Amino acid sequence: PNKPIPGSVSKRKLDVGLAYNPNNELEDSDRQSCDWSHILIPGELKSNSREDNYSSTWLDLLRYAREIFSAQDTRRFVLGFTLCGSTMRLWEFDRLGVVGSTPFDINKDGQMLVSAILGYLWMSEEELGFDSTILDDGGRYTQIQRGGRMERLCLEERIKRQRSVAGRATTCWRGSLGDEPDSGLVIKDSWEFEERPEEGLLLKEATEAGVKNVARYYHHETVHTGGEVDDVRHNVRKGLSNTGGRNPFQQRRPTLPEAVTSATMSSGSRPSRGRSRSTSTSRTITRKRSSSCVQTSMPPPKRSCSNSPVKQGAHQRRNRVHRRLIMRDIGKSIYEASSLRAVLTGLLGGIKGHESLLDAKILHRDISIGNIMLKMGEDDGFLIDLDLAIRLDRQRASGAPSKTGTKVFMAIGTLYGDEDHSFMHDLESFFWVLFWICVHWNGPGLPRSKTEYESWNYKDTRELAREKAGLVIEEDKFTNENFSAYCKPLIPCLQELRKVVFPEGKRWLREHRQLYTQMKSVLDQARKDLGTLE
Repeated sequence: PNKPIPGSVSKRKLDVGLAYNPNNELEDSDRQSCDWSHILIPGELKSNSREDNYSSTWLDLLRYAREIFSAQDTRRFVLGFTLCGSTMRLWEFDRLGVVGSTPFDINKDGQMLVSAILGYLWMSEEELGFDSTILDDGGRYTQIQRGGRMERLCLEERIKRQRSVAGRATTCWRGSLGDEPDSGLVIKDSWEFEERPEEGLLLKEATEAGVKNVARYYHHETVHTGGEVDDVRHNVRKGLSNTGGRNPFQQRRPTLPEAVTSATMSSGSRPSRGRSRSTSTSRTITRKRSSSCVQTSMPPPKRSCSNSPVKQGAHQRRNRVHRRLIMRDIGKSIYEASSLRAVLTGLLGGIKGHESLLDAKILHRDISIGNIMLKMGEDDGFLIDLDLAIRLDRQRASGAPSKTGTKVFMAIGTLYGDEDHSFMHDLESFFWVLFWICVHWNGPGLPRSKTEYESWNYKDTRELAREKAGLVIEEDKFTNENFSAYCKPLIPCLQELRKVVFPEGKRWLREHRQLYTQMKSVLDQARKDLGTLE
């Protein structure tokens, strides 16, 4: 294509690739309207064979894969290729990372080239990486087995899609029961480490325990594709091992490996004919950006990338499993609030939900802007996302590093990494959520402010801990200099919260449940005060 493909945050052209025509008819290329939701197989072309050894070549293809994952919300993995001079590699991108084939020369091994291209052309949608459990008959839907009977869930609108390749790749849709269009459900898909506790089980326990101000459980399951559990190592990669190769992105200009895991298809695994493009689950994919994308009024910062204590060899054997959770409650993110009072309502509801979870012996551990929701009527708030939650009766948290949460909202003690995660850390995170809102938000529907605090996403955790500790000591300076004009009325509220969360400007030394009552009292009083101003 000579024109950038629409749908990217930045202008991005695709060198070569395979795409489908949504109208099933040939069109003149000048009139063709193609976006990332149409791309099936991306390719990267370079004129010199030596560029096959440059990580910049592979990173270009990785960026294409990320755009495809973002635009196609039912894509489980993406296949692609690089062709540098006469040197070709085949690639597979999934939620654990990337696997590449050994390079081959298309002039010397033309049969391999023909096999690869024909293999791509003859693949079914499932073999191209689409989720076969999400179907389309004029409207997208999936089916679940619940209570001894089959239920149809209609997927009405995508409300969240993480822009990433490796990771949880959380995707959420607003939906409803097929025979109850007003039922109001949220369908959440994510790729979790298999050793992590299932979020669905924790949410089910919470709902059955009568937990308040937390999204209510409806159903959960492990997704099956092709009659097997949908995981990366066995279902997506079909047993391919990367232990004989190396990380292709470790060096800027790596030397040519003697052996890298092959991603080519054997003749025995060649897909059959008969792919029906008219019924593709990707055909009705919306290009609307997630409410949690970088262009929203307040950015959802990146989750902490702390090093796991697991040894590298064990890490390479980790696996991600495709899980699906259905929840009853629909709301909107706190950064979509229509007023300052609504922001405080969301925070107050979130704290109530956190306390209710604690009463049920569940610790949330990931308090962030994206996980505090407002009811659509803005009369209450609630928590979502128990991905990192743990049962308090467990001896230790398995499958998660000691520094757990979304980095910019993590408590100072958590950032240092020398304390067991406590409910007190989560309560401190509510404080940092309000601070983040106050320095970025210019009001409903207005662009957010760019501030020096954007760098918090990328700082070392201990450096960030020291910076946060300095901020809470210099209270007057940071509230007066950095708050947006719209959020100035919240200065008294944040000052009062600081006094209860950081008594005498210092980190707390012991746990005390009274902090819940103190924080709720501060927020409730601030809501009343705002009621006379707004």
